[in-house]
Amino acid sequence: MLRGLTVHQDERLHPDCLRYLAGYSEKVLDQVRELVAQGRLGEVLSRRYPAAHVIRTDRALYDFTLGLKNQYLRSSSPLGKVLYDTRITAERQALGLHSYQGLVQGARIRTRNEIRIASLFKSAPLEFLRMIVVHELAHLKEREHNKAFYQLCEHMEPDYYQLEFDVRLYLTLLEQGETLYGPAGPETTPASG
Repeated sequence: MLRGLTVHQDERLHPDCLRYLAGYSEKVLDQVRELVAQGRLGEVLSRRYPAAHVIRTDRALYDFTLGLKNQYLRSSSPLGKVLYDTRITAERQALGLHSYQGLVQGARIRTRNEIRIASLFKSAPLEFLRMIVVHELAHLKEREHNKAFYQLCEHMEPDYYQLEFDVRLYLTLLEQGETLYGPAGPETTPASG
C-alpha cells in the first residue's frame, strides 16, 4: 500500500489521528504516521488522484449512481432517491447510507431504496465517490457486510480494497485540517476519471 518510507514514531501526532486506519498493520500505520508528520499525505494522495470530480448536484449523483446500478445490478429494486447529505459525517462512522422502506400498494409490497452520500465527497476524487456509491449499491443485494457483500463490491469496483484504504487516508488528511484540492479544486468529468 505504501512503500519505501523510513519509519519513525512521531510524538507530535495525536494518538487518535489514525482512527480511520484501525485494523491495519503497525507497519502500514507507521508509514502513514511518517507521511502525516512530514506533511506529505496530501501530496501522495494528489499524485495518485490529481483531480476532483464534477458530480456536485443531487441530480448528477442520482444519474451517476443509476448508471452503475444499471450496469451491475439491473434486476435489483429501483432507486427512489440518491442525494448528498450534510448530516452524514465520518465522526458518526458513516460515509454513505442505504435505507429502504416497504410501501404497501394494494395487495403488493414495494420496496423504495434511498442512498445518501456524505457531502464531503462532493470535492473528492471520482474514484472515492465511485467506491462509496458501489458500497451503498451493494446493499441492494446484500444487507449485511459479509463475504458476499464484499465480493459484490469487488465485482463492481475491482480496486475496491485499495480505494477503501485511500479513502481512509483521505479522511485522515481531512482530520488533520488539510484538503486535497482546496475549496473548488481541479475537476475531472466521470468520462475522463
